Amino acid sequence: MGEATGGRSAQLKHTGLRHGWTTGACATAATTAAYTALLTGDFPDPVTITLPKGQTPAFALAAEELTGASAMAGVVKDAGDDPDVTHGALVRATVRVLPAGSGVVFRAGAGVGTVTRPGLPLEVGEPAINPVPRRMMREHVAEVADAHGGTGDVEITVSVDGGEEIARSTWNPRLGILGGLSVLGTTGIVVPYSCSAWIDSIRRGVDVARAAGRTHVAGCTGSTSERTVTALYGLPEDALLDMGDFAGAVLKYVRRHPVDRLTVCGGFAKLSKLAAGHLDLHSARSQVDKGFLAELARRGGADEALAAEVASANTGLAALQLCAAAGVPLGDLVAVAARDQALAVLRGAPVAVDVVCIDRAGTVVGRSEPRGAQQV
Repeated sequence: MGEATGGRSAQLKHTGLRHGWTTGACATAATTAAYTALLTGDFPDPVTITLPKGQTPAFALAAEELTGASAMAGVVKDAGDDPDVTHGALVRATVRVLPAGSGVVFRAGAGVGTVTRPGLPLEVGEPAINPVPRRMMREHVAEVADAHGGTGDVEITVSVDGGEEIARSTWNPRLGILGGLSVLGTTGIVVPYSCSAWIDSIRRGVDVARAAGRTHVAGCTGSTSERTVTALYGLPEDALLDMGDFAGAVLKYVRRHPVDRLTVCGGFAKLSKLAAGHLDLHSARSQVDKGFLAELARRGGADEALAAEVASANTGLAALQLCAAAGVPLGDLVAVAARDQALAVLRGAPVAVDVVCIDRAGTVVGRSEPRGAQQV
């Protein structure tokens, strides 16, 4: 049946779709070029960066400007074959040297949003530049400083041309991210999702795992959840299914082509959608139901005041944090409900299912025991 390899890279290869680069990777490349120019007088073009998994892509500069006090570089985002709303956007980073000991300070320029409500992985008032892109930029600033005699104390202002307009077609305004886009990315790579191509690749992944004799496979929403289940269960790469948002595709195919055990692992908010009965977890096609989370919290011992807070929380993460502070195991309750929804889709197929909910850092925040159809 062809090459007996599986996992994320094999799925992407099977789709024939071209990957792209995240906004965070583009901002890192622009920052690296701008800081290099500030210290040396020359912009590296193309500029090469190192992504979290070790890839070293090179980016052409689309804009550059050097003054005595600061330098700006811009990179056009290429999202590959993914229908990303930011594809083609010009991502700029302006770097200014700060006094020694200042560290790296991030600012939101034009087209990059600011966090105005709690429940996100950033404090209120911070620019909407997510933790991994921040880490990437800090690491590259340190490397440039070491190479060219800088202190590494800089202010980085990230901007996206037209970002405020683009952000109106995202969930940012509802999440309280105002003024523009978020700078995102955990791997630096945009994995393209054509529904038909990706679902076909999921099916191939199940076939490969079964052909290799795997009795335990995991459907993962992304690279962080893949790392989590690998650490928990020691699963080989060909037992990992990158299901993305297509939980239903995994469940329906495994129903027809069973394995002994299926672990579903993903972010708490995404898996709360599965728990509520959604099989497509994409933000454009399903939303976190805070009323449903409030009802789960009640079942877990929450009083009416806490349930009301959960129902009005800004995000799923905020709801989880409220319950954790009160000793209500909302993560476990979501995992159990998601497992039971998965078993309902499996319709009695001989597959035991367990669910693992994680936060953005990959920490397990909810977990269910495995259960099979015969135990329902």
